[in-house]
Amino acid sequence: MAYISAGIPYFSENSLSKDNKYMVQQIAFILISAVAIGVAVKAFGKVRRNILLGQDEAVTGDTGERWRNVLLVAFGQRKMFKRWIPAVLHFIIYAAFVITQVELIEIFIDGIIGEHRFFADKLGGFYTFVISFIEVLSLLTFFATFIFLARRNLLKLPRFKKPEMKGWPSLDGNLILIFEIILLIGIFTMNGTDVVLQQMDPEHFKDTGTLAVSSWLGPALFGGMSEGTLIILERVGWWLHFAMVLTFLNYLPYSKHLHILLAFPNTYYARLKPRGEMDNMDEITKEVRSMMDPEAAFDEADMSEELPEFGASDVFGLSWKNVMDAYSCTECGRCTAVCPANITGKKLSPRKVMMDIRDRAEEIGRNLDSGSEEFAKDKSQPLSKDNYDDGKTLFDYTTPEELHACTTCNACVEACPVLINPLEPILKMRRYEILTLSQGPQDWLPMFNSLENSGSAWAIPDDRDKWAKEAMKEG
Repeated sequence: MAYISAGIPYFSENSLSKDNKYMVQQIAFILISAVAIGVAVKAFGKVRRNILLGQDEAVTGDTGERWRNVLLVAFGQRKMFKRWIPAVLHFIIYAAFVITQVELIEIFIDGIIGEHRFFADKLGGFYTFVISFIEVLSLLTFFATFIFLARRNLLKLPRFKKPEMKGWPSLDGNLILIFEIILLIGIFTMNGTDVVLQQMDPEHFKDTGTLAVSSWLGPALFGGMSEGTLIILERVGWWLHFAMVLTFLNYLPYSKHLHILLAFPNTYYARLKPRGEMDNMDEITKEVRSMMDPEAAFDEADMSEELPEFGASDVFGLSWKNVMDAYSCTECGRCTAVCPANITGKKLSPRKVMMDIRDRAEEIGRNLDSGSEEFAKDKSQPLSKDNYDDGKTLFDYTTPEELHACTTCNACVEACPVLINPLEPILKMRRYEILTLSQGPQDWLPMFNSLENSGSAWAIPDDRDKWAKEAMKEG
């Protein structure tokens, strides 16, 4: 008589006892789970560390509006539905990903205590409904995944073929879809063989009821096979499902699909101010006060302070929210597709700007992990976020030409499905270039000099309020 536990099948006639085989497989399951989860937690910890390389940023605004963004944009995917065909396909995959985790709970129970289909006899018809619902979503996901693969590789949509999408970004987009297909094969192999085994050996395989897909797909694919073969295939499907979940968990920190998790906090912390409203810089405010009241500014000045740095030249000058934006980027290219600069042939791609920030944060993170004094400003002190200098900046990734092309129209901000704001880091880098380096396009510099010297963009020597004074006199 065949039995089944948290691993491969075993038989009562074998020399090893049932209890020993169960214990070995239980230990293997727990060890594999612990190692995989531990490695993933460490990787996610590095992502968190990299995000916090950015400067502190106060979280203000209506909490209710923030939760509304989470519910409508992250959970409801409202902004995705501006293009309803890919939105529906994406929502199917998203819903299947979330709801399939219910079956994962049962796999963990099976793996730890060795009881197959733990909830089947306890939930009865509701269990049949839940598994059937998962199967229908999984079948739809199977077709949606192939459609997405075709869009990327056969139809070759322009926004997936931009220069920044060559190499790893392109492979990354395909890999996750392939992982999804393998996961679905595992689910249907597990359920399909189980349905056939229930008919062969109802004493040891719990009745799951009539499942929406496996009740006809199982007999069609696996009918006529021997019981031993079916048991092996059922366990292959079971382990394949579980292995792909662990693979996906460890893959996320290195993939654009990290947005599956970060979309929720990113939408919560999204900017609530009106678009186009720029934040004042504290450094500029201090400079203006010193110009208005030099004596008071001199009294308050701390002569030990370094000269202020306006804007941002590196990840350290951005806010943690800007870096979280970069890690939340789905690389869908909707921002670049609507960017007027990109459309007219200029080098700017808002998607690339966010990818550059993430790549730079990753580079800094790797160097910090190395602990090498090569990257320390002060060689006598331990390497840290505040004691770091590798001779590079974000300008080694994003060129001034790209930054200058931005029209600040906010089209990219409006297009992003997870409320990323590519405009903020662009403006911060432009501020650094112009205010700290005193550089910029030659066409811009006369205007800035004029504003600084006369308060007029057109270099008019008269006071700005001269016309008003004259009007008052005439009145």
